[in-house]
Amino acid sequence: MHRRAAFRTGFSVCLVLCAWLALGACDPSRVYEENQEIPDYLWYEDSLAVFEFEIPDASQPYNLYYNVRNSLNYPYYNLYVTYYLEDSTGKEIASRLQEMVLMDPRTGEPYGSGLGDIFDHQILALPGFTFPYAGPYTLKIKQYMRENPLPEVMSVGLRIEKGDASASPENQRTSE
Repeated sequence: MHRRAAFRTGFSVCLVLCAWLALGACDPSRVYEENQEIPDYLWYEDSLAVFEFEIPDASQPYNLYYNVRNSLNYPYYNLYVTYYLEDSTGKEIASRLQEMVLMDPRTGEPYGSGLGDIFDHQILALPGFTFPYAGPYTLKIKQYMRENPLPEVMSVGLRIEKGDASASPENQRTSE
């Protein structure tokens, strides 16, 4: 009887995982998405998350999002990062310090979607960004908080979607 319950549980988990993967594969607006685990949930200043991706069409605007997963034990309501966008030759095209608000500053209520004490955020970083040409690019993300290492950040990622030139940033998906 115990084996049967274990089999059912394993089968159910496998079924849910397959459904999740199948649904994720059907997202026509997604150009790129990758998440990188932060070892031991301690993000060091000198540990940059590096994402290499290909832009197929330079005439198309793109929306770039940060994906952040943190635990409720994350000690701040926000997260400062600096991004560095480089072309295929390593030339820096853009860089900027940005703030992500992960929790309500007054109540501490987490934004994003959560399960238990783990929360996922998808935060618009660059709305309607137009790349200078089609081809390979690299985006590096560095944590820019005062605490080093920064605890309870479980993963950080990048998602790139085809944008709409007529869409305003207010209409784009954020962490709230």
